[in-house]
Amino acid sequence: GDPKVPVLYEVERTRTGKSFSVRSVKAIQHGKPIFTCQASFQLSQGSPVQHQFTMPAVPPPEELLTQEELIQKFLQNPNLAERYRKHLNKIQAEDVPIDIKPVNPPDIFGSEPQEPKQLFWVRARGYIGETDMKVHCCVAAYISDYAFLGTALLPHRQYHVKFMVSLDHSMWFHTPFRADHWMLYECESPWAGGCRGLVQGRLWRRDGVLAVTCAQEGVIRVDQTPNQSKL
Repeated sequence: GDPKVPVLYEVERTRTGKSFSVRSVKAIQHGKPIFTCQASFQLSQGSPVQHQFTMPAVPPPEELLTQEELIQKFLQNPNLAERYRKHLNKIQAEDVPIDIKPVNPPDIFGSEPQEPKQLFWVRARGYIGETDMKVHCCVAAYISDYAFLGTALLPHRQYHVKFMVSLDHSMWFHTPFRADHWMLYECESPWAGGCRGLVQGRLWRRDGVLAVTCAQEGVIRVDQTPNQSKL
């Protein structure tokens, strides 16, 4: 989209039921749709049918470095190639409204394939408070897209990415949460091929409750020639 141009939202009341309702939304700029969304809403209902996966056992966020601190640590390496130093400085200069603490940060100096899984502690910067839950859902949607598709690249770190963008993004909100409190973001990529990658994610509350599940498919195009060493 174009941040300088207002967005026109067309909302269709697809279905309105007793316990479930569906709305279809089209975002338009310059007379063309730039985004489509289908949202389903449910009245709160109790049920004895309940289960969830178990939250991964990881160090608490207080014991981990932030992404900014990790980048600063990498920049102190005198052998870092200049083009990668510029890239890290560019990342450092970005005003990202998210606090991120990788649980197992990848070695940026290597290009060895890694398992397509990532774990981050994440939260919104600043105080949101006990406001409308929809606000926390919107913030979580923003958080969930950050570094998500990159999970599919971990087994292919020897290639330079030419183009990467999401095609679709789905989210299921299971239980109330605070987006300005630390949550564990568990990401994994079960498949990639045909210039596309599929990623799945789970946002866990710190108390071990699964708050959000998400999935995304994206386009990934890389150079056919492997990267040279970063050192």
